[in-house]
Amino acid sequence: MAEHQNSYKLLFSHALMVEDLLKGFVREEWVEQLDFSTLEKVSESYVSDDIRDREDDIVWRVRWGKSWIYIYLLLEFQSTVDHWMAVRMMTYVGLLYQDLIRTGKLIEKKKLPPVFPIVLYNGKKSWNAATDINELVEEVPGSLRRYQPSMPYLLLAERNFQDQELKPLRNLVAALFRLEISQEPAHLAAVVENLLEWLKDPEQTSLRRAFTVWFHRVLFADKPVPQKIGPLNELGEVRVMLAERVQEWKREWKREAVKEGLNKGLKKGLKKGRMQGRQEGHREGIHEGKSNMLRQLLEYKFGSLEERITEQLRTAEDQQLQEWGKRILTANNLNDIFDN
Repeated sequence: MAEHQNSYKLLFSHALMVEDLLKGFVREEWVEQLDFSTLEKVSESYVSDDIRDREDDIVWRVRWGKSWIYIYLLLEFQSTVDHWMAVRMMTYVGLLYQDLIRTGKLIEKKKLPPVFPIVLYNGKKSWNAATDINELVEEVPGSLRRYQPSMPYLLLAERNFQDQELKPLRNLVAALFRLEISQEPAHLAAVVENLLEWLKDPEQTSLRRAFTVWFHRVLFADKPVPQKIGPLNELGEVRVMLAERVQEWKREWKREAVKEGLNKGLKKGLKKGRMQGRQEGHREGIHEGKSNMLRQLLEYKFGSLEERITEQLRTAEDQQLQEWGKRILTANNLNDIFDN
């Protein structure tokens, strides 16, 4: 998880990734008014007054007319959904404002800049946490409501997107999402070809390298590969790697799928077997109880029983036991019960 998060931080330390994130996934009119040539990254992390570092955030700023807008991007790679994310985000934005005031960046206007908060979530579970802190505050009556905080954030959950809606986009973040949600080697190879075309200029070497690092530390680390992969330095090497491994991956994925199917079948069979075993055990218990009851009645009326009689009682079917039980009422000896 740490490698995954660090790879994303490396990718989103490039202005082009932030630009594509806003253009491709924030469909609001103000985005069209941004001057993306002014995009600049703010310090790596902020330190609050109680000296707690936050390393899962990325902060950029961009000109909107004569003003700055701050883009607060929070990477959420936990396996569980954080119910209190809206509180975290409000706190982080507050600390950002506090830092801007403390460092004297607001001397001219003495106004706080607008902040656009985004949570980028790549977990498999559906996001069900509040996206505005107002949703987490208890309902209050009348005019008291206006004193309660409200600060929404934009949630981008990668798993909510489908490959067919991302594929037509000439967008680096869409390509990243496709890599995350795709399991087909052919899809991966197609995305690599797109990236090689989009990032072919020399000034984009650093971003190509960031994608290469992501492939090495995240994708290849999570895929069934028969031997250890050495360091990769360029996207072109990733293309060669995919071309060499594609058939091996397909065979390995098929084996994994068969193994998974067999495991599911075995679990299902064991569950069914346990259920049948319980039912069978229940029936056997009832039968044994009937046999013991009849034996006790016979011993009470005729005294100690021979071993052959005890064996007959133990192995007899339920219907036979029932018939013998009826004969006890009129029988004068054991022969009246068992010889008919």
